[in-house]
Amino acid sequence: MTKRAIRYLVLGVAAATAIATSVTLAATPDAAAVVEQGQGQAQRSAQGNANGQGPQLVCGTRDLDDATADAVEDYTRRILQKSPSGFLTSSRVIPVFVHVIHSANGSGGVVTSQQINAQMSVLNEAFAGSSFSFTLAGVTNTNNDAWYTAGPNTNAERQMKTALRQGGSNTLNIYSNNMGGGLLGWATFPSSYASKPLMDGVVILYSSLPGGSAAPYNQGDTGTHEVGHWMGLYHTFQGGCANPKKNGSGDFVSDTAAERSPAFGCPVGRDTCTGARFPGLDPIENFMDYTDDSCMDRFSAGQYARMDAQWTAYR
Repeated sequence: MTKRAIRYLVLGVAAATAIATSVTLAATPDAAAVVEQGQGQAQRSAQGNANGQGPQLVCGTRDLDDATADAVEDYTRRILQKSPSGFLTSSRVIPVFVHVIHSANGSGGVVTSQQINAQMSVLNEAFAGSSFSFTLAGVTNTNNDAWYTAGPNTNAERQMKTALRQGGSNTLNIYSNNMGGGLLGWATFPSSYASKPLMDGVVILYSSLPGGSAAPYNQGDTGTHEVGHWMGLYHTFQGGCANPKKNGSGDFVSDTAAERSPAFGCPVGRDTCTGARFPGLDPIENFMDYTDDSCMDRFSAGQYARMDAQWTAYR
């Protein structure tokens, strides 16, 4: 049996638990937050369904402008030239702490241990072609209404991470909550660790874990996508078609085809950057696009190389 087949067996079992817990949400004091998020999802679903693409939820990790991205690349090269053998840690086994945030009465945002284990399996499968692996180091559960709906760059996010983050530069902290706003998650980049170590980590929508209710984003690849950012990867559509993939511009990976805009659903054959300068179809199967979880199944060799360089420089 393939890893993919095992993953889907796990999802089926976890889904029953997720459905049971979702029934409780409507009666909780934080139901307004759930309804607000549901309305945002409904609007995106209507738009996505009109295009034959399904619901459209997005990543909250902001794309860097060209000047900032270039500056980060220049700085990374200087670090690697000075310390090519490693900056902070050489281990490629990444300890993971999962912080499950619930509403104040404890009923919202329920994530089971089975779902967490399935998420770890999804990560290890997705990154199997790299030199990295992930091991669960611990799980915390916290009841806090403000943190339960915390979004990116908010006081609630800062308070949550300051209170809960564990480990050093090589430790992955994953926070699950009910962020709303049409977001599936967000992450920090490796280059941000030195200046803001307590903010380092990944936040994901609790219902995006394997077996959750955020279909078609409920097979765990929101986690894969956001951990990709945490490992130093940009969106495949960063830079669009404005610049050809010369010297690694755009997402700074030469073997991911240029893409004008994010793809939703699973639009096979999509090609938004055409002409001799832009060979290849849009990389809709890549984990760093916005397609459905069932559509995503790969990182490229160039992305693996970028992860290695970013880890050596910053982790």
